[in-house]
Amino acid sequence: MRVPLKFGPETTDSVTCARVCMRVSNGSGHTAEGWGETPLSVQWVWPSRRLSYEVRHNRLKEFCMLLAREWARFPAFGHPLEIGRLFQDQVLKQIWTDFNHSRTQGEPMPWLAALVCCSLFDVALHDAYGIMHSLPIYSTYDGELMSRDLEWFFNADERDLFRGKFPADFLTPPPPQLKAWHLVGGLDLIDKSELTGNEPKDGYPVLLDDWIKRDGLACLKVKLRGNDAASDFNRLAAVGKIAIDHHVDWLSADFNCTVTDPAYVNSILDQLRDQQPRIYGMLLYVEQPFPYELEQHRIDVHSVSARKPLFLDESAHDWKMVKLGRELGWSGVALKTCKTQTGAILGACWAKAHGMALMVQDLTNPMLAIIPHVLLAAHVGTIMGVETNAMQFYPDASKSEEAIHPGLYRRRKGNIDLSTVHGPGFGYRLSKMKRELPPPAAMFGS
Repeated sequence: MRVPLKFGPETTDSVTCARVCMRVSNGSGHTAEGWGETPLSVQWVWPSRRLSYEVRHNRLKEFCMLLAREWARFPAFGHPLEIGRLFQDQVLKQIWTDFNHSRTQGEPMPWLAALVCCSLFDVALHDAYGIMHSLPIYSTYDGELMSRDLEWFFNADERDLFRGKFPADFLTPPPPQLKAWHLVGGLDLIDKSELTGNEPKDGYPVLLDDWIKRDGLACLKVKLRGNDAASDFNRLAAVGKIAIDHHVDWLSADFNCTVTDPAYVNSILDQLRDQQPRIYGMLLYVEQPFPYELEQHRIDVHSVSARKPLFLDESAHDWKMVKLGRELGWSGVALKTCKTQTGAILGACWAKAHGMALMVQDLTNPMLAIIPHVLLAAHVGTIMGVETNAMQFYPDASKSEEAIHPGLYRRRKGNIDLSTVHGPGFGYRLSKMKRELPPPAAMFGS
């Protein structure tokens, strides 16, 4: 990474991307190949003060290899949403449990990390299915190609709501462009006085106002500490002033799951409302201030969502967690393809059916990973655009993909452009890309 990115108590300065090719066949014996990819963002999926980065990093890679074996021998037949749901319920949970039981040193790998490792396989499955049928994957989420309606995926008490309904009933026609959210990380420089002379000199901006001018940004997501109210208020106020000076329209606040009491967030919001009312008005939503483990930390958050829309992110593992979040007072859901395409689509359907707003948040997705990410935002209908920030941290990693999809890897006039994404599956257009991939990882000595 050209500049570091802070996640809660940890800082990220590099990332490993896992990429997979999956081959599928139909009843007639025809085959198709699909591709999936995700960053294994260790500090986000597995925050820890006890285990070193390398221990967690190696376990994530090892778990990916276990999943490669299990996916290769999974016997399911059907639509990828059906297969993805079955794999998570029947295989992933058991592998995750066994994996943690066999590694007694340290602490167990979180379920979020298991989902992220699974997501590249799930994405590849969806891509392959679309290619098999010569259709964009979002054209397959209907009653013509799905043998089960949404009633099958959700609880019995939801039958009347979802009987005869398919994901296509909850999706929207994709616009050619989306508003792009820029991430203001906790270590990002926002004022010239912070320059030390050691900043990268690679032709890309360093200061926030230079990013705003270059990309025409209209939306800024502000990373906060969650354990220092004065610092968090001052950070929001400082970024808000820069936003006003440069005619930015919207802000969001991300507390990085470090808050345990709603009063902490409420006090900052109230202070902002009273002292900086214009900045308060620009704050579109608040992103997951509270701990990942929603079942263990059943915090009533109605007081926060009464002030600003409050979006689940890390806790939104699946529709069941979205349901619990809604009961606790959360008003929206921030979806991520890195928690599986299957989970994102089903979560979007459940949330929209229950009147919850949606957002699609980035995992600093480079290369192929950005394409399913932005397509999800384009099809589910978000509160405002999509977060996209890989170009801030490792822009050159995506040069091969950028040559085919220039509008996805460089924000222009505050937007990203999806017009080049077309064709079957996720519309990667891989045949046009010139990238030399490393050899596949050796799996279990074979």
